[in-house]
Amino acid sequence: MEDWRNAGFGLYLHWPFCQSKCPYCDFNSHVAAQVDQTRWLAAFKAEIDRIGALTGGRILNTVFFGGGTPSLMDPALVLGIIDHIRATWTLANDIEVTLEANPGSVEAERFEAYAKAGVNRVSLGIQSLVPDDLRRLGRMHSVEEAQSAIRIAQENFSRVSIDLIYARQNQTLAAWRDELHRALDFGTSHLSLYQLTIEDGTVFGQMHAKNVLRGLPGEDLAADMFELTQDVVLAAGLPAYEVSNHARPGDESRHNLIYWRMGDYAGIGPGAHGRLTLDSGRFATEADRMPNIWLDKTLSIPGSAERTTQLSSEDRASEYLMFALRLREGASLSRYAALAGAELPEAALAAVIELGLLARRDDRISTTDKGVMMLNGVLRALLADRQSAS
Repeated sequence: MEDWRNAGFGLYLHWPFCQSKCPYCDFNSHVAAQVDQTRWLAAFKAEIDRIGALTGGRILNTVFFGGGTPSLMDPALVLGIIDHIRATWTLANDIEVTLEANPGSVEAERFEAYAKAGVNRVSLGIQSLVPDDLRRLGRMHSVEEAQSAIRIAQENFSRVSIDLIYARQNQTLAAWRDELHRALDFGTSHLSLYQLTIEDGTVFGQMHAKNVLRGLPGEDLAADMFELTQDVVLAAGLPAYEVSNHARPGDESRHNLIYWRMGDYAGIGPGAHGRLTLDSGRFATEADRMPNIWLDKTLSIPGSAERTTQLSSEDRASEYLMFALRLREGASLSRYAALAGAELPEAALAAVIELGLLARRDDRISTTDKGVMMLNGVLRALLADRQSAS
């Protein structure tokens, strides 16, 4: 039950509101004309108190304000939450406190106030540096606003990350190479570079189903873009440490590493997920998605908006392997065996290694460049025996 200590303990807070809904986005985000931030502060505090009572004595390593658009939160709300976190847990000396921001909602005074409240890392959802593509992606900011947001962020925070989406409509390999170099020129220490995926329930998903979403790259071009991304960003000194994330050594997202290394994290807010190890086992948590329902339930009875499921040893082991193999550092075979109660089948391991999809060094296995692009198949091969047994 102490396995979570391999990766630490983090806190995720979900702010579900946006100025508009992007057509590719399947996150739990909502557009609201007015938000009573005083009530939201009371609800966040109530959940912090509840989870703090369950996890008393732990050191908190990371805090992450995700969304939605957390940069729409009043700085006083962020300060109130962080102050309550400080009063609830012992904070790590090097605690990482991240806030996601959209360029259109970035103001110098607001960012300065976030920094004074305790935020020390910002993740900027730039998504594109091409005006027409920003419009197609439904983004409300311009390229100039994106550039300004990066400058303001760098003036206020020691660590800044930029998000970009590639494999966009009518995008060429040469255009993506140029855009990558422009992004690298900003000098940030972390880049999250995601391939555009078409998700059910989104506007793009509906358009794709009707065959009216034109110009998407084929599999070969998308694969070329992925390989180009790895080469260009590595050459610039930001190697991939996860499938879609690149950083200068030491500037990786510590909060996301807690997910991928299967630590514990509490999720607070509408639709937030969590993983908590308690005396009776490890539990998956998921909150009601609708903001008003979550808010009313939480203010009435803290915890009543959350569903909890105990994870089996098989669940925990499979989850560990699924996330750890996304990381370049890979997975520990002995840790997997301790979680699963059985080792990975040697025959399955040998077969995947022979195909050039996995590399093995002592106790660790990791995906090769080829294996990263076929990760789902790798996992199916390694876990086939356990899945058939269940």
